[in-house]
Amino acid sequence: MAAEVVAMYGRLLLPFLLLAVASGGYDGASQPLIDRRSFPDGFVFGTASSAYQYEGAAMEGGRGPSIWDTFTHQYPDKINDKSNGDVADDQYHRYKEDVNILKDIGMDAYRFSISWTRILPNGSLSGGVNKEGVNYYNNLINELLSKGLQPFVTIFHWDSPQALEDKYKGFLSPNIVDDYKTYAEVCFREFGDRVKHWITFNEPFSFWGYASGVFAPGRCSSWEQGNCSVGDSGTEPYTACHHQLLAHGETVKLYKQKYQAMQNGKIGITLMSHWFVPISNSKSDKGAARRSMDFMLGWFMDPLIKGDYPLSMRKLVGNRLPKFSKEQSELVKGAFDFIGLNYYTAYFAKNVPPSNSLNYSYNTDPRANLTGARNGVPIGPTSASTWYFTFYINPKGLHELLHYVKEKYGNPTIYITENGVPEINNSSLTLQEALKDDIRVQYYHDHLLSLLSAVRDGANVKGYFAWSLLDDFEWASGYTLRFGINFVDYNDGLKRYPKDSAHWFKKFLKR
Repeated sequence: MAAEVVAMYGRLLLPFLLLAVASGGYDGASQPLIDRRSFPDGFVFGTASSAYQYEGAAMEGGRGPSIWDTFTHQYPDKINDKSNGDVADDQYHRYKEDVNILKDIGMDAYRFSISWTRILPNGSLSGGVNKEGVNYYNNLINELLSKGLQPFVTIFHWDSPQALEDKYKGFLSPNIVDDYKTYAEVCFREFGDRVKHWITFNEPFSFWGYASGVFAPGRCSSWEQGNCSVGDSGTEPYTACHHQLLAHGETVKLYKQKYQAMQNGKIGITLMSHWFVPISNSKSDKGAARRSMDFMLGWFMDPLIKGDYPLSMRKLVGNRLPKFSKEQSELVKGAFDFIGLNYYTAYFAKNVPPSNSLNYSYNTDPRANLTGARNGVPIGPTSASTWYFTFYINPKGLHELLHYVKEKYGNPTIYITENGVPEINNSSLTLQEALKDDIRVQYYHDHLLSLLSAVRDGANVKGYFAWSLLDDFEWASGYTLRFGINFVDYNDGLKRYPKDSAHWFKKFLKR
C-alpha cells in the first residue's frame, strides 16, 4: 500500500516538480523529490562502462591489441592529455571492489563491454580463444550475480582488433561481418547461460574515427581538420556503419535461432541521439532538425524498423550511401528485442543551403548547422566540454526524444543505456572539493524526472543506466573529464571515493 501511495503522490506531484526543475527551484544536494518507487515495478537502474575505458591490463592476460591501443600510442597528440587506456581504472584487477560499490549504492544492474581481443586476441578463431579472458568475464559475471546485480553485456564498444584492421581495414570490409558474428557466438556460448541482456554494438553512430579522425582508427579526408593521412569522410562513415548493421543483423539472427530459446535472454543494440530543436519556425529550419535526427538516429532506427535508410539520407548522400539487398533488408528489419538509447545533450538546428563543394563529408551531408544558442539564449546550461563535443544540459530533450521514438518507430522496448554529465578534471581541487558534484546531482535528478514523465506518457522504457560508475578514460579527452559518480584518484593508487552524486543515488535507490 505504501508504494501505491507514493506512486499516486508522484503522479499528482509531477507537474509541480517539472515546474520546479524548469525554474531552477530544486536544490540538487537535498533529499530526492523522486525515487525508485516513482517508477514502474521492475524498472532497472544501473551504471554503464566499457572495456577500454575501465579495464586496463592492456598487455596482461593474453589480450591482443585493439585499434584504440594503436591509436593512443601512435598518435598521442590526438588525446587531450596524451594518455591511454593501458591502466585506466584497473577494473581487471579491482572488479570485486567495483561490484561492491555498485551493491552498496543499491544498483540493480551493471552494463559493461567485453574486449574483443581479450577473447580472440587476433580477432578471429584462427588465433584461438583466450581462456584467461573468458575466465575474467566469468568471474565478473559471477561476482555481479552473487551480489544480486544483473549483467547487461555490450559485445562491442569501439575497440575492434588491430589484427583485423591490418588484415582488411576492419569495419570498412564486409569480411568483418563473419568475424564479428564468430566472436559474438563465443560470448553467447561462454556467458549466455547467465547473461540475459545482450547489446551487439554501442553507438555505431560514433564514427568520428572515419569522418573527423578524432577517434580510432583515425581516418578522414585530408581536407578535414583531423590531420589524417588516409581516409574518405564522404564514404567511409557510411561503409563502416553499414557493416555494423549487417553484423548486428547476422548476430541477432544467430542468437535467436541457436541460443535464445535455451538461454532465455534478450538482444538489442545501443544507439546515440541528441535532441534537435529548429532554431526558428521556418520550414527550412524545421527540415534541418528533421534531417539531423535522420542522420543520427534514423540512420539506424529506419533500417531496424523499415529495412532501409531514411529518404533524406538517400537523397543527400546518393550513391555514397550503401544499399541493402532484399535479403539484407529483411535481415536487419526487426532485428532487436530492445533498443538502448544514449542521451546526453540537445542542440538547435539551422538550415544550410546546398553547396557546390565536391568535398563530401558526413559532417556536412545533413545540411544543418548545429548550435547551442538561439538569439543569445542557450538551449541549456553548459558543463565541461571537449573540443569535439559541447555539453548543453537539457533534460526536456530526453522526454522529447522518447516521444519521438514512440511516435515514429512504434514504441519499442527501450533502455536508457547511458546518460550523464562531465566535469573538468581540476587538479587544484582538494579531494573534498572534488567530491562535491552538485551539477551532476542536479543533472541526474532532472533527467530522471524527465524520463519519468515520458514513461507516464507511454514511452516503453524499462531501465536507466548512468554514465558512469567511475571516472574513466574518456576517449579523445583522455582523463581531462570526469563523468563518474565515484571519484578515481589517478595520483594515489586509483582509489575510489563516492561523490555526492553517489550518495544521492543511494538515497534515490533505497527500497
